[in-house]
Amino acid sequence: MKKVVSMIVVLVSSLAISCSNDFINILPTSSVSVDILYKTDKDFKDALTATYSVFQDLYQNFYVFGDIRGDDSWMQIYKNNSPSYSDLFTITSSDGVIKSTWQDYYSAIYRANTILTKIEEAEIEAVPNKERYIGEARFLRALAYFDLVRIFGAVPAVTTPVSIEGSYRVPREPVENVYETIIIPDFIAAESALPAKCSGDEVGRATSGAAKSLLGRVYLTKGDFLNAESKLKEVTTMGYQLLANYEDLFDYTKSEHHSEYIFDIEYQSGIGEGSTFTTAFFPNFSEMNEFFNITGAGQEYNNPTQELISLFVPGDTRKEVTVGVPGGFYDADSVFHALPTSTNQTYTKKYFDSSPVRADSKANWKVIRYADVLLMYAEALNENGKPQQAIPFLNQVRTRAGLEGYPNTMSQTETRDAIVLERRLELSFEGVRWFDLVRTDKAYEVMKDKGMAPYMTVFPIPLSQVQIINDPTIFPQNPGYD
Repeated sequence: MKKVVSMIVVLVSSLAISCSNDFINILPTSSVSVDILYKTDKDFKDALTATYSVFQDLYQNFYVFGDIRGDDSWMQIYKNNSPSYSDLFTITSSDGVIKSTWQDYYSAIYRANTILTKIEEAEIEAVPNKERYIGEARFLRALAYFDLVRIFGAVPAVTTPVSIEGSYRVPREPVENVYETIIIPDFIAAESALPAKCSGDEVGRATSGAAKSLLGRVYLTKGDFLNAESKLKEVTTMGYQLLANYEDLFDYTKSEHHSEYIFDIEYQSGIGEGSTFTTAFFPNFSEMNEFFNITGAGQEYNNPTQELISLFVPGDTRKEVTVGVPGGFYDADSVFHALPTSTNQTYTKKYFDSSPVRADSKANWKVIRYADVLLMYAEALNENGKPQQAIPFLNQVRTRAGLEGYPNTMSQTETRDAIVLERRLELSFEGVRWFDLVRTDKAYEVMKDKGMAPYMTVFPIPLSQVQIINDPTIFPQNPGYD
């Protein structure tokens, strides 16, 4: 899957969308008829690969929304860029990352909508994988909309390719309607159409397990604990297993497609499809570059907070890779090298990948993995009044980290607190914490002393999109960002 992405330049170019003056889902201008591109099984598979490629760009910045907005991460040094503005709750509607994120999600949605429209006319003889491709396109569309509503709140709900003229009449749709008319139906359709596993060069494409897992996250986000419990239970019967060693999840000399893998955004170094995470989160310290064999000065983004570091107890095997060694690093001879005072003093090692080219890492972004499923399933069980059934699933994650499991006698409140703690220790810097705070109504309580106002549970709508519609009755800015 990683290698296939680089082979579709022509298709991606023909599907490119000009976003400088136009709104969402505008039909691209091309000298080649789009119809020519949608005839064979391979045509649709390539079109789907082009859709995956948009998520590569999107998830390079996902930490700006999912991590640095919360209390486990901060911008220690830089205070004048998009990540810092998100951290300080000063990000505005004219911010470049806000604009590109909106545009790229709707680019992915446009591509998925085009595939779904064109494939309706395809004969099964010409496209033998038709049902799978429908499921895959709906999976990607559901993921895009799920991210959109969590980041921006109400958004336009578009399920067909839209002309320029038509796009100017698309209103923002209430979040609940987007869930009920697109996100949930799409994931349900995907889980029945997609294979349970992928193998060979198809590893990295969406599976039934990925659809079920994300649908479970959707239900949990909505507070629908009954459906969350039911759906996540299904995932626990599909053969996924935790890796024995937590560190192996972030050892890029080994395969990222293992028993705990469910769905990643895929990157591959050396072919122009690498990720930026390694250098983005790396300290600006040449001695560290040399020791870890990482090319290029670190950008010092997404630094662990002291609050997060203090949560790790002795013996927790997650600590070293999650938060590194504050203030420096130890070399192979156990000699400590202190970071310069001018650079950030904390860093996560989750994306440390030996890379000969700057910003060209093979480190994936883990959208969802099995440990997350176990913790969500434990949460759903506990919220449904079953703490004693929840604790064994919580303890699978806890004991893998080398710690003693929680007692099976904990109350519902104690179990809830333990799940919150384990989610922070297990999943920090994986785009989870901020959305956990919002969905549990804890965001303002936790972040109000760090600059958050009550309305900041969502980000501003890009100013350019508000100005294009220029009609607050159907397309208002989010409250507080006017």
